[in-house]
Amino acid sequence: MAFKTSSQIRQEFLDFFGAKNHAIVSSSPVVPADDPTLLFTNAGMNQFKPLFLGEQKTLSFEGKEWMRAANTQKCIRVSGKHNDLEEVGHDTYHHTLFEMLGNWSFGDYFKEEAIAWAWELLVDRWELDPSRLYATVFGGDQEDGLEVDQEAIDLWKSHTNIDHAHILKCGKKDNFWEMGETGPCGPCSEIHIDLRSDQERAELDGASLVNKDDPRVMEIWNLVFIQFNRLKSGELQTLPAKHVDTGMGFERICAVMQAKTSNYDSDVFSPLIQAISNRAGIRYGDDEYTDIAVRVIADHIRAVAFSVADGASPSNDGRGYVVRRILRRAIRYAWDRLGIKEPFLFELVQVLGQQFSEVFPELVAQQAYIEKVVHSEEKSFIRTLGQGIALFEQMTEHSEVLTGEDAFKLHDTYGFPIDLTQLMAREKGLRVDVAGFDERMNEQKTRARAAGAFSVDHNEKGQWSWVAGKETQSEFVGYDELRISTSIIAYREVEDTFHLLLEKNPFYAEGGGQVSDKGLLKQLLKPANHNNETDQEFAVIDVQKSPYGSVLVVQQLPALDQPVEATVNRVSREFTCANHSATHLLQAALITVLGPHVAQKGSLVNQDYLRFDFTHFEAMTKQQLLDVQALVNEKIRAGIPLEEDREIPIEQAKERGARMLFGEKYGDKVRVITFDSDYSMELCGGTHVQNTGEIGFFKIVHESSVAAGIRRIEALTAFGAEQWVTEQESKLQTVANLLGTSNEFAESIERLQADKKELERKVEVLVQAKAIASQQALMNTAEQLDNGIKWVCGHIESFDMDTIKNMGYSILNESPKMTVSTVFTHDEDSGKVFILATVTEDLIQTGLKAGAIVGKLGRIIGGGGGGQPSLATAGGSKPEAIPEAITAAKSMLTD
Repeated sequence: MAFKTSSQIRQEFLDFFGAKNHAIVSSSPVVPADDPTLLFTNAGMNQFKPLFLGEQKTLSFEGKEWMRAANTQKCIRVSGKHNDLEEVGHDTYHHTLFEMLGNWSFGDYFKEEAIAWAWELLVDRWELDPSRLYATVFGGDQEDGLEVDQEAIDLWKSHTNIDHAHILKCGKKDNFWEMGETGPCGPCSEIHIDLRSDQERAELDGASLVNKDDPRVMEIWNLVFIQFNRLKSGELQTLPAKHVDTGMGFERICAVMQAKTSNYDSDVFSPLIQAISNRAGIRYGDDEYTDIAVRVIADHIRAVAFSVADGASPSNDGRGYVVRRILRRAIRYAWDRLGIKEPFLFELVQVLGQQFSEVFPELVAQQAYIEKVVHSEEKSFIRTLGQGIALFEQMTEHSEVLTGEDAFKLHDTYGFPIDLTQLMAREKGLRVDVAGFDERMNEQKTRARAAGAFSVDHNEKGQWSWVAGKETQSEFVGYDELRISTSIIAYREVEDTFHLLLEKNPFYAEGGGQVSDKGLLKQLLKPANHNNETDQEFAVIDVQKSPYGSVLVVQQLPALDQPVEATVNRVSREFTCANHSATHLLQAALITVLGPHVAQKGSLVNQDYLRFDFTHFEAMTKQQLLDVQALVNEKIRAGIPLEEDREIPIEQAKERGARMLFGEKYGDKVRVITFDSDYSMELCGGTHVQNTGEIGFFKIVHESSVAAGIRRIEALTAFGAEQWVTEQESKLQTVANLLGTSNEFAESIERLQADKKELERKVEVLVQAKAIASQQALMNTAEQLDNGIKWVCGHIESFDMDTIKNMGYSILNESPKMTVSTVFTHDEDSGKVFILATVTEDLIQTGLKAGAIVGKLGRIIGGGGGGQPSLATAGGSKPEAIPEAITAAKSMLTD
């Protein structure tokens, strides 16, 4: 078997299936673009789900329709049944991120071709030893009423020269694949390779080690035959079209073909391994303790870099938190096992970019951004890592169990993900009270929800009273109507307010970052014994969601048997609409200017302003802010009409490319808001302008940091932006009046700054001259002590600490041997005292040190200090103690 590089192996796989009429498609991102329920792409088949589910019949690619495809897919597995995180680095073949080589048939070829081609590539093309290969097949399942997959067994025997004794029947656990609890499924046939020595193989049959997690006998290719559909009842239904889904671990096959016993020894990892080893100053392979750290870091930086490139940046929830956990694990391994206590992982991104530039060009295109993200996260965690490790050691010094409270403190205060704390505990033979930790986390989440919660739980005090005697749903009509005549269908009293449900309701309930509408309910009432009707108004002070629809909060209860006129405050609604639509335009502009990593992390929309939180790992530059603002205003001036699609299937929205929030739970039917389908298309339940021109003007007024990796923009639109501009003009006019100029601000300010700088220079010259004079006076009054030490001592006028230190260096330079200085000064306004001490080198050799002198004198003046043996300083707050300190200084030199 000839040696092949990983690049050659990957390309030969793709060329092999390309020659067999497969579309060679690109890897999809590790962040699924149209599936907010899936953390990461974890298999090559993810992008082909619509074909397996029957939603598509063929694959549209490069202007043709295909029924076959092949590719190399970036995959990340860090959760659920595929969570290999704990094994990464400790063994030789588990990874968080890996490439999966795969070929697929969408109702075209089936078992015969899949088995024959797999053998052809492995044995005929790549020259793997067939005596080392095993094929597992589905051995049947009584519960599902499935027989042994005899068809696969027969095909292995007839279409390959595999040793028939190497065809093994296995159970449902290993050889029956299912997409989920329901949906497409089917038997599979796995190819395993025995990498043991000839002697080991002679002593023990490899069949006994298949599927036993032995790194020497491992799976390299899985051929899945999708021929059933699992119904909700659990019954299996035969599919009319049968599919093939195969997956081969790229890192594993590279190690096999390069005759390596570890994936990390192949050229897939060697550039990273070498870079990490060089940085740590070690030789990989000398010490398993450090080797584990090197492997973990090499694996983890791959997962992090590809995630960030595809839009998943470190954060505190969802995918982002998984990325943060992985990166912080790597940082801790570098700190604890390699002794690297400063950011360096970001330097490895360049290594990855060079290695994968041809197959995954996004790494090169996003290299600068990935480096910034990783560097920022490293700096942030390293600031607390040392303290957290020290606290962990203290917490576990006399205990075999780390309490949930302590684990929570490490998480909440020092940023330690719970799995990192568990890892550290395992290394010490300890365990973590995870249940206690989860309890504390849930308490925190409960407090957070309660802080801003409005409860409409019908089990609370104040049961709903239904006017017509039966429960019904309130209908929201506020997208189209701001004023309607309706009736009250239910009410309840809660403390000093009343909650109402209207038959038809025009008021928007708080949600999706948008505040609720305000307005009035009005009734025409005819009091008893009076002929005149009177209007009675009820202010709507809040609107919130409930299982029955929107709940209106009022302070008085209207008459239940009379209709009500419900009127939304039109001005407030219009300003809020402008801000909400501007938020959509803003998010699209941020993605355009900053990159696809931008994702919404929070928002607030009301009538006064908008606030938008998003993923980004550094402060935006002034130019970036101007570019974003200009792009939003360009879209406003374009007068783009609103395209609103209500109650469309969520799958249809996904196909259109509508942006959705990860982790958000959507129903089967959704509402899509579009302002130019090529610019902004989002799932949204809020209220919007009918045309972007109604927004008027957009002005960013503030950009700041909310948390690590999260930035916030606050902006104004319409009347709010107009008011802001007016206020700025007023401030500028005030400045102009103070400067005595009409519009030459820059010139006037530059003159003032130049004058100030010149005055500061002159003051500095005077201060230095004064300091030199004070120093000379000190030197002239130096006292020669009986022991031969020349003592320069005095209480001089107040100088800042930098000037005092410079004076000390000057005294040292001018001093002969055996000279000590102790200089005192104090600020009369603040009462602070400063001490300077210097000691010449010859006296330092006798044990006399400036740091020891100021240490003692600092305590006398009510403070402390320290420094180098030749020069040290101290500060205190007792100027009245200076004479005592001078006496003590002399005693230290003469005793």
